Amino acid sequence: MELNGEIVKAHVPNTGRCKELLVEDAVVYLKPSDNPNRKTKYSLYYVENNGVLVAMFSGEANKIVFDAIQNNKIKELSGYSIIESEKTIGNSRIDIYLANQNESLNDDNQGFDVIDETYVEVKSVTLIKDGVAQFPDAPTDRGRKHLEELIALKNKGIRAVVFFLIEHPNGNSFRPNWENDPKFSQTLLEAYECGVEILVYKTKNTLNSIELVGECLKFNLLE
Repeated sequence: MELNGEIVKAHVPNTGRCKELLVEDAVVYLKPSDNPNRKTKYSLYYVENNGVLVAMFSGEANKIVFDAIQNNKIKELSGYSIIESEKTIGNSRIDIYLANQNESLNDDNQGFDVIDETYVEVKSVTLIKDGVAQFPDAPTDRGRKHLEELIALKNKGIRAVVFFLIEHPNGNSFRPNWENDPKFSQTLLEAYECGVEILVYKTKNTLNSIELVGECLKFNLLE
């Protein structure tokens, strides 16, 4: 990036290719770091695209969704008394875990049973084509394995959700990127058919904040 006439390197905290965003002469916003051990002094936080700010820090998507659940902004995921992040189940780790406690009697001792368990895997989306958000913008075996984990949970009778957070304000609906990653797209279709829920929300981005807004958006899983 050119910053005050000087060329500087910045970390891009996004695992996608972002080819349509990180183009020549694009205006970007950098976040400085005070960590002296970092290889780069800056992280690329936003990029302007078609008149809007696109959030590039995909790792914060989990926190955005987590905070929205806590503040009852997602009606499909409301009503839970237990909200945890990075829940380990077997050899897997799911982004968000939700559950309730049900008072019960076990072996003549009063206790609580965990009920209504729900596992939520969050995906950050920045690729937009003609107003339609698409994921992924680069093939992702890791993402496909996450879907397979959700399918396994659903097959055990546990509620499982894949949550697509559109961090490009121009995205108004969602579809999987069949052209770029047919394996992920096919697995997403299979997950939906076996009962894994799909939720699609978008963010409102300003230089001071990124927050989830609005209602669940429509999606189309077919090619």
